[in-house]
Amino acid sequence: MNIVVLTQVYFPDTVSVAQHLADLCKRLEAGGHSITVITSRFGYDSRQSFEKFEVTGNITVKRVWQTNFGKKSFLLRALNFLSFNVSLMIAVLFLWRRKVDCIVGTTSPPFSALVGIILSKLKRVPFCFWVMDLQPELSIASGVIKENSCIAKLFTALGNFAIRSSTRIISLDRFMTAHLVSRGGVQSRISEIPVWPVNESSYEGFRLDNPFRIQNRFGEKTVVMFSGNHAHVHPMDTLLEASKILRHDDSILFAFVGGGVRREQVSQYKNKYALENVLQFPFQPRSTFHISIAASDIQVVIMGNEQVGFTHPNKIYGAMFLGKPILYIGPENSHVADILGNVFGNISVRHGDVETLVEELKVFSKLDLSEVHRIGDNNRLFAKENYSPNFLIDTMANTIEESMARD
Repeated sequence: MNIVVLTQVYFPDTVSVAQHLADLCKRLEAGGHSITVITSRFGYDSRQSFEKFEVTGNITVKRVWQTNFGKKSFLLRALNFLSFNVSLMIAVLFLWRRKVDCIVGTTSPPFSALVGIILSKLKRVPFCFWVMDLQPELSIASGVIKENSCIAKLFTALGNFAIRSSTRIISLDRFMTAHLVSRGGVQSRISEIPVWPVNESSYEGFRLDNPFRIQNRFGEKTVVMFSGNHAHVHPMDTLLEASKILRHDDSILFAFVGGGVRREQVSQYKNKYALENVLQFPFQPRSTFHISIAASDIQVVIMGNEQVGFTHPNKIYGAMFLGKPILYIGPENSHVADILGNVFGNISVRHGDVETLVEELKVFSKLDLSEVHRIGDNNRLFAKENYSPNFLIDTMANTIEESMARD
């Protein structure tokens, strides 16, 4: 079968959507399918450009032009999204005479799925919509757009059309599924499949021998690490306030690894208060991601208030798979809280509760290493039993294949 994948990001880009799609495409290729990926020439969080055309086995990657103005304002982001969608539509036109059996689209960028839906209707083939987040709810909850604005109403109408027109929808958790149904999604067409860890390896060495830890002179300090995209959906205020209060505590260090729209907020806060206990690092490549994660003592997962069901922070899976304790900052009722309710010893606090967070981190920093390892080992065991990459990737691929068989 010939499967077309439409996405703004794809490997070797380092953001999670790009990595997850690459895993899925490899599995579909192994199942005997030919894959055509149409994506952007530019990295999600950089001005890095990739090859326009690549062929690896039965996976063909075509990268189209778009503006690359950065993400400092909503207008510039909107122009980037618009230019990509226009280029995507032009690229899709060249598929008109080709045999296509299925189209897979994501929510990256918002509403690119509409291009896939149009093609699916013209070709009379199924469209599988992999929903990573819900718009405009997520932008409203993040304060990017106003709830009753014209653009919010337009985004709602476009999103509803995409949800109702999809042959199959892949939701990430029960909260997201509920919102999809409330917007017209048919329950029987929704498959609930969480994303999987993208770690290629695990670090098995001793804590103090970790190369990333040695290179950056972490020493024996307790390293609290936020690793991944610093997006609007990851409010940093509570964590940063805690870092300020703990700036004279030589036993605790805060490491921010990755990039995104909130990276600048971290930099400004660090500089404003001269926080020597806050360090920043760029995105790490997938091949060494496990080493940087292993350099931490506790991994931070953040979800904004009022964002439950609209987004799905997935860094918890990778951190748990690598045997790391979790610090969760976010709403009490969420998919993250669901997961942590099954394991002990992790830290969970609400946004704004800086005092509790500071006290929890002080207690954690004084734990015996054997206790820290016990928390991490329980997390790893739970992740392996419930979020096996092979099982989840197979489930995703089977869902897509079933959609083609039924159509």
